[in-house]
Amino acid sequence: MKFDDKLISGQFIKRYKRFFVDLKIKDKIITAHCPNTGSMLGLLKNGNKVWLSKSNNPKRKLKYTLQIIEDKKSKVGVNTHLTNKIVFHALNNNLIKEFDKDIEIKPEVKFGSNTRFDFLISKKNYKAFIEVKNVTLSRKENLAEFPDAVTSRGLKHINELLNASKKGYEIFLLFLIQRDDCKFFKIAEDIDLKYSNLLSRAVKKKLNILCYDCKFSSKGIILNQKVKFKI
Repeated sequence: MKFDDKLISGQFIKRYKRFFVDLKIKDKIITAHCPNTGSMLGLLKNGNKVWLSKSNNPKRKLKYTLQIIEDKKSKVGVNTHLTNKIVFHALNNNLIKEFDKDIEIKPEVKFGSNTRFDFLISKKNYKAFIEVKNVTLSRKENLAEFPDAVTSRGLKHINELLNASKKGYEIFLLFLIQRDDCKFFKIAEDIDLKYSNLLSRAVKKKLNILCYDCKFSSKGIILNQKVKFKI
């Protein structure tokens, strides 16, 4: 996944009204769009280094968008709008070794009356749904965690994946860790015990868990390597 333009560096000041952040670029304070609805727990520290993009769209009220925050000297991708683009690139380039090269990939596929899964992959006599979750939280060295707040939407997706399994689909939950400093991943049961318990039950019912981290460069973010899931 490539950035459209070269990123601009700055410093984080504060977040407010969920979608707004104040950032400092050189000696100027600007308000930028925050493309992340989560709590961003542990990342919102005054003075943290950030990278942002600037839009040339004259209709946009906020010209800048927050893309990356530095946490514990590691880059963390916070733009959740890029999550599926990173995974789509990975699927197309066979970076996720659990899937064959010759597969058909369809994003945003409707299932049931009110659910859309992030990807449907298929080939002859095979079909699978993939739901993707963006991960930014790390409270301990080498450990990434999800969620960073209670997630009713996450519960719904697990239940719907289980319903899809009953209809013959293989089911995957892919945790995309948008950072490169973690060797392990686990569910933050102290933040959302219901989600942790449901996920544990779903794994016993053939829900496949995939965890991958990301590699950052000045040009973009790509899926990197597998991270061990700690149950």
